[in-house]
This record gives sequence, structure tokens and C-alpha cells, in this order.
Amino acid sequence: MKTIYFIINPKAGNGTCKKIWRKIESQLKVEQIPYIAFFTNSPGHAKTLASQIAESVEEHTIIVALGGDGTMHEVMNGVVNYNNITLGFIPGGSGNDFSRGFEIPSNPKLALNALLHLMQIEASVDIGKIDRGNQAVCYFINNMGVGFDALISYDVNRSKIKSVLNSLSLGRLVYVYFLLIKLFKYKRSTIRLSIDGKTHIFEHTWFVTVSNQPFYGGGMKIAPDAKPNDGVFDITVVHQLSRLKLLLVFISVFWGKHVLFKEVKMLKGKNISIQSSAPLFAHADGEFIGYTPIKIQLKIKGIKNSDSKQNLQEFGLKERDSNDFQ
Repeated sequence: MKTIYFIINPKAGNGTCKKIWRKIESQLKVEQIPYIAFFTNSPGHAKTLASQIAESVEEHTIIVALGGDGTMHEVMNGVVNYNNITLGFIPGGSGNDFSRGFEIPSNPKLALNALLHLMQIEASVDIGKIDRGNQAVCYFINNMGVGFDALISYDVNRSKIKSVLNSLSLGRLVYVYFLLIKLFKYKRSTIRLSIDGKTHIFEHTWFVTVSNQPFYGGGMKIAPDAKPNDGVFDITVVHQLSRLKLLLVFISVFWGKHVLFKEVKMLKGKNISIQSSAPLFAHADGEFIGYTPIKIQLKIKGIKNSDSKQNLQEFGLKERDSNDFQ
């Protein structure tokens, strides 16, 4: 059996990722599966490690990210230009929108079992290539956005409150906290949105999100119909809303019911450009990437097919299970 490379973020999930890895490692030893593990020690380190591994191996290799959505984002960006690398993922973070959207078991042991059983199966999934002008190109696998939600994401990721609430299993409240703080100060913008050559103008826009799968922000169903392998992105535009009505929209997002509001526009496309009347915060997979203007292009990447309902059911695995080991 080929050696599996693991990139582990020990700080993910408020440190619970270290405990998860110890049990994963124990299982690997019991099953005599060759592996090499690397631990990240700073933001961006997972990307560097992934790139170094991809550069050093010649044969087809599996790299597994163990952490949260940010860890997966970094690892994916580190290997995206290497055709000999296939990605795997074991959830260990607080948000875990990637595992939700790709239907990977939230129980890490079951996620590992799925990965081991499906070692020879690879799925092609959509990813987004982001062109930021004179900045380096980056990629997203969950979603990207500009505007109000990107500003909130920026503040959340730099907040000490996040780790406190995560430790109390109240991580979602940190988004509500910053939403309320920023709501009455935020200045809406006019957005020029081009999708596959067709231009749309949206005034008084709160945010635009480009999604590859339904979830973001720790379980909010921002794009209910998005599929990671359908060859198209789902685009959500929220505009012409009062501040108080925006609160109703955000509450409804957890159930995907925001699409019923007339001020919420749902579009689809492969090649997208976003311009704004003033520079807007932008994020990719919840990570700050700069400001508008931005161009997005759909690309394809291989990932271990533990995101398939049918394959999970073949091995008696449920889509969603406890994050605890049994």
C-alpha cells in the first residue's frame, strides 16, 4: 500500500484536532497502513507543506488534510497545480462546511474508514480559480464571497471570542455577534457582476457569494442547490434590503429559505467577474484574500471519493455522525 501523507492542524477545533489525530494514528498502526504526518505551526504552513510534498514525490500520492475548512483550503492551494496528487479530508475543525457539503462523515474515524475503503476511487470536483489582478492567483473549494459576509468572516477569524465560543460549542454565535456589530455601520455598494459574458448591475448590494457546495459560515445553507461536481457555480446576490430585513435573511439562511426573498438573486455560471463602486472585502473558503475587483474561473481537481452518498452507504457509513469516536 502507498504511503499516505497527513497534514494536521493541531490548533483546529480549539485543539481537539490533536486528540483526533492520536486516535487516527492508532488506527493506522493497527491496520499497518504506512503514513507520514506533518503538523502545521502557523497560517499558510499547510499550503507550504502540501506543495513541498507534491514537489518531492513522483508517483501518484494521497495527501489528507486533518483540520477545518481553512486547513483544507491551504492544502488544496498547495497542490492544485500537481496532477500526481489526490486530496483527502478528515474533519477536525469547528465549522466543517467542507465535510457537510461533500457529505463526508463528521465522525473522523468513519471518515478515515471511508478514505481507506475508497483508496482507488477518485472523483473530479469543481474548484474556483481567483484572479486578483497583480496579486497571486488563489483557489477555493467551498465558496468565495465579497461584501458584508466577507467583512464578518475577516473579523471572526481575528477575534478571540471565536475560540471561547467554540470551546462551549457555541461557535455560530460569533457570526451573530459580529453581524449585529457591523449591521448598522456597513455601507452597501453597487456591484457590476459579469457571468459568462452577461453583465448584471445590482445596487445597494450587501454581498455576493460564489458557491461550489451548499454550506458556509458553520452550517448556513447559502446555496441550497449547489453541487461540487456539476460544472457550474451557484451565485447568491443579496441587495436592496433594509438592515432589519437582512437579519431575517441571515436567520433563514440556516434552512436555505433566504432564496424566497425577492431581494435575494440566485444565478449560475462558470466565469465570473465582480466589480464594485468601492473596494469590498473578499474571502475564499472563509479566508481573507483581499478586495474587489475579482475574477473567478471554474477548474477541476481530483479528490478521494468519500463524498459520494452511494459509496458511503456501500460500507455502512452514514453521511452525518457524531464528531466523537465510538
